[in-house]
Amino acid sequence: MSSFGCPRCGKEVTERFYGPCRDCRAQLTETMGSKPSAEVGEPSRYEPKMNVVPNFVATKDDLDDFEPEPEGR
Repeated sequence: MSSFGCPRCGKEVTERFYGPCRDCRAQLTETMGSKPSAEVGEPSRYEPKMNVVPNFVATKDDLDDFEPEPEGR
């Protein structure tokens, strides 16, 4: 345990770790909240943004029209 001044209120405290004192932590928890806003459940399925376009090789319709370039030049 070490003694230091609370970085938030300046009160001299003895705590295990440096940071806000117990009173400041309680006030921060009350005002800022510490509970998750979303309910815990199954994660949602990934849906790409509209600006994400699949690459040419990954699309099945275009694979039939795809002709690779000859390797020997």
